[in-house]
Amino acid sequence: MEQQREQERPATAKEIRRWRRYLADERAEAAVYRDLAGRRSGEEREILLALADAEGRHEAHWRRLLGDQVGQPRRGALRTRFLGFLARRFGSVFVLALAQRAEARSPYDADADATDTMAADERIHEEVVRGLAARGRQRLAGTFRAAVFGINDGLVSNLALVLGIGATGVPATTILFTGIAGLLAGALSMGAGEYVSVRSQRELLEASTPIPASRNVLSHLDLAANELTLVYRAQGMSPETAEIHAREVLRTVAIATGPVDVKSSGGLAPAVDDHEAIGTGIGAATSSFCFFASGAILPVLPYLFGFEGITAVIIAAVLVGLALLATGAIVGLLSGGPPWRRAIRQLIIGFGAAGVTYLLGLLFGTSIA
Repeated sequence: MEQQREQERPATAKEIRRWRRYLADERAEAAVYRDLAGRRSGEEREILLALADAEGRHEAHWRRLLGDQVGQPRRGALRTRFLGFLARRFGSVFVLALAQRAEARSPYDADADATDTMAADERIHEEVVRGLAARGRQRLAGTFRAAVFGINDGLVSNLALVLGIGATGVPATTILFTGIAGLLAGALSMGAGEYVSVRSQRELLEASTPIPASRNVLSHLDLAANELTLVYRAQGMSPETAEIHAREVLRTVAIATGPVDVKSSGGLAPAVDDHEAIGTGIGAATSSFCFFASGAILPVLPYLFGFEGITAVIIAAVLVGLALLATGAIVGLLSGGPPWRRAIRQLIIGFGAAGVTYLLGLLFGTSIA
């Protein structure tokens, strides 16, 4: 379709500019995937290199349309170049999450000069990158969850505490020490609660994991009775599937030189086990304590530096607002949602809670007076 139109009339200057921009973006995106592949190995590396090759095919399409109008190589869009910078320096799940968002913003669906195959490629690329990012999100799920929610709790709860106490008209030193006490109490409470929560989850997982000694008795099972089928039926398999799977395991035992796992193996093995996804109790507690404290210190900073009254309130609100925007954007990015929408939502919720407390403090202070 594009070549036919090209034969009918020459491309306009606007079309040439758009095609050159697409060409530059495809080059930059291919470079991002190659940079990410350079920091990985095995299957992930192969997948990322395949994505880079696909972007190369898209690049060739725009080259064909441009012909001798390709011109000098252009730089890609700012967000794509920033993505490439992060890929070269870090190569983390944050970069994959950004790449997922970039693929989701592809303009090819609405552009008549892009083929249907290219538009479909971009949609599939989004799902491929989503799958790669999901592995990193699993690894971050435990400790990162404690960190993000810890800092948010610290920001909101201590801002509400400081504003509420400040609105009653007490001296600045009282507000300062109240804020520090709230920081320590909240951080210790968060750390202890996170430790208990993660330890409980790990203990539940351990209770559901087959013990190693079960593997050693497989060779002594009665093949006719085949008690192993009961294990798989208890795990949710149908009687027929459990029977087939049990016979496969027992046949493996007959030739195996080492222990054989009795767990069911439906589908591919997960990239990250459940224990790793949850994290450790100490790690989660430490992260929760430190991040709650780092969030809770921000509303106290103006009073630490000697500010008082409405000036201290405004500075505290601005600091907390910026931090809420940042954490909300990070959570939105990692969850695959719109970062700024999550950031604004976080800001509204945080300021809403603090505002209510401030109004109650004003009311309480007026009542006492």
